[in-house]
Amino acid sequence: MKNVFITGASSGIGAALAQAYAEQRATLGLLARRREQLEQLRASLPHPERHHIYVVDVTDHDALTNAAKDFLQRCNQVHVVIANAGISVGTLTEHLEDLPMFERVFQTNVTSTVATFAPFIAAMKLYADHEDCRLVGIGSVAGIRGLPGAEAYSASKAAVISYCESLRVELKKSGIRVVTIAPGYIDTPMTQVNTYPMPFLMPVKKFAVQALQTIDAGRSYRVIPWQMGVVAKLLRLLPNPLYDFLFSRAPHKARAITLEK
Repeated sequence: MKNVFITGASSGIGAALAQAYAEQRATLGLLARRREQLEQLRASLPHPERHHIYVVDVTDHDALTNAAKDFLQRCNQVHVVIANAGISVGTLTEHLEDLPMFERVFQTNVTSTVATFAPFIAAMKLYADHEDCRLVGIGSVAGIRGLPGAEAYSASKAAVISYCESLRVELKKSGIRVVTIAPGYIDTPMTQVNTYPMPFLMPVKKFAVQALQTIDAGRSYRVIPWQMGVVAKLLRLLPNPLYDFLFSRAPHKARAITLEK
């Protein structure tokens, strides 16, 4: 049986991953800011007494580290750590008042990914030779190329993708596998506020099934759904003038709305 630690677990992708792992009889450490939602999630899972909840804001790195250490102590071995917590909000550089939101997005999406992984690496190295160990970063297709009106979110997810690649290479000899998953449009509270078309919108439970398959296989990088993976590859190939022409007309996410995954 696996022991799995998930941040941003109270709703959306995090809750769906928790449900999928619980159905595989995993023991879960579920971390998020909202106690009521975490309690409800735990109660809905198979064998709720097996799972542990931590009411923590991931930007409180001391509290996050303490939660990680508590889960390690309770389980002895942790096999999968998923840094899923994140916020998405429209930001515009021309508005100086958006600067604190830029900082909040980077603290939540990037720095807290590092803070989520850090407490587990030394312990994982002790048993990675004979146990499957995974560190999983949740990027986004929005991190492939910058989207208008999403400067903070696109930049933060690009940073997550590059950070996980660096970590993957660093840890290769240790036996710990680093997996990067870049979701496209997934039907969660984060995307339900969007007022523009979302191509290839995927139900969150279907996403979770494919994400678990990716994690179990130890794949280095995957875009889900696959159709958005094709789009992502095409976006990388577009020359800047053509990309700028097409996406300068793209719809913007609304400013000053934040949601946890």
